[in-house]
Amino acid sequence: MTKNLIFFSLIFSIVFGLTSCKDKPDIIVDGETEDPVGDILYWMTTGTESSLLKKNATNFSKELADYTIVLDTATTYQTIDGFGAALTGSSAYLINNMSEEKRKALLTDLFDAEKGIGINYLRITIGSSDFSIGTYSYCDQNDITKFAIPERDKLDLLPVLKEILEINPTIKILASPWSAPAWMKQNNSMYGGSLIMQNAIYESFAEYFVRYIKAFENEGITIDAITIQNEPMYETGGYPTMKMEWQEQNTIIRDYLGPKFVQNGIKTKIIIWDHNFDMAYYPLNILNDAQTRQYVAGTGWHGYGGTASAIDEVQAVYPDKDVYFTEQSGGGWNTDTRMGNMFWYMKEFLMATVNRGSKNFLMWNLALNEDHGPTTTTGGCQDCRGVVTIREDGSYIRNEEYYLIGHFSKTVRLNAKRIKVTAIALPSGMTLSGFLNSDGSKTLVVMNRSGQMQEYNVRCVSRRFIFKQQDESVVTFNFK
Repeated sequence: MTKNLIFFSLIFSIVFGLTSCKDKPDIIVDGETEDPVGDILYWMTTGTESSLLKKNATNFSKELADYTIVLDTATTYQTIDGFGAALTGSSAYLINNMSEEKRKALLTDLFDAEKGIGINYLRITIGSSDFSIGTYSYCDQNDITKFAIPERDKLDLLPVLKEILEINPTIKILASPWSAPAWMKQNNSMYGGSLIMQNAIYESFAEYFVRYIKAFENEGITIDAITIQNEPMYETGGYPTMKMEWQEQNTIIRDYLGPKFVQNGIKTKIIIWDHNFDMAYYPLNILNDAQTRQYVAGTGWHGYGGTASAIDEVQAVYPDKDVYFTEQSGGGWNTDTRMGNMFWYMKEFLMATVNRGSKNFLMWNLALNEDHGPTTTTGGCQDCRGVVTIREDGSYIRNEEYYLIGHFSKTVRLNAKRIKVTAIALPSGMTLSGFLNSDGSKTLVVMNRSGQMQEYNVRCVSRRFIFKQQDESVVTFNFK
């Protein structure tokens, strides 16, 4: 290669951002080699619903487009655990009461990556939430040694979880209580109130989690992570909730729960906060305690208040602690079209959190009925929407959340790494996320809400392809 050509190669790389891929670490200038030919699979969803996660393929080519999106697999970020939703008591009840044939079809659609969307992360509730069949904890008697899996969860939750594990054995599970057992609380109720501030109660509350994890382990179910209180800064008398200030959560983890996990050899991760973006001070104050911090895996976030930029506040101080997005619901308050809602959730929550380091993304109810229930009481959300809606006849509707999750869960698999994605002169309204799977395949998700058709190249060193993407659409590319 001449000196002039070497100089041109370097300038070309800088101008167009051609960074290296791990499978082809050298920089190759056009004309030096032929681009390899191979299929790129892609799935598209459009605002008109003319295409809903529709699978298609294109080929690598040398055609030039208006601009280039560059995937840099040499620059990696967080490891991905998965995308999914909450298998609430209500969801488990509805799924369990389907016929065997229809239940298998639904669970395959949700959890099989080849035949469906491949959900790889679930959240379950430790006792009742606002979406349960009745009010119960895992220890309703005033004695922690009386801990037992409730009959309601034996009837619905466990059988459905075991069926899911048969389809997807690698699924990750996060568990959260909406309230401690009533006898541990000042108001002797699972509805509102706080823990009794006594050492013996804190000891029993910590033991509650130890016994819960072991009980599920005995059922062949691994709990990957727990939060010790869902939405700790909210309480109501309308359904199970419990107030827990940061000082109390800090004390429980530092002095009781963390040491108990160590003593019992429990590897389940402890995630703090598990509430909205608008109170970043809460996890920061807990992580400021060095003794507590050693037990904490990361911070969980909800999107009902504030913006995802709160993640940046915590990560700026504690970049070694993981990020989790643990809840967001769709519902009757969404006033756009179905896919308009989906695009909004994708930009403001899914891509906003994953692009900031979240290892997962969870919507709220996996399944609800046509009446937005069943709900525990009339005090909680009465117009929440599930990822799917199960009709009385056992058929089901794929809601916008199905496509939201599916654009990521189908091809971004367990232990994928988020990678650097750049594009010079990216039009406003375009949003990007890129990933490298452990099998070497790459996934790029491109959302176009720019107001017009966009033609672009996707490139990784010498390999590139051209694509024309219509406005109001999202495309997931997957290729080796």
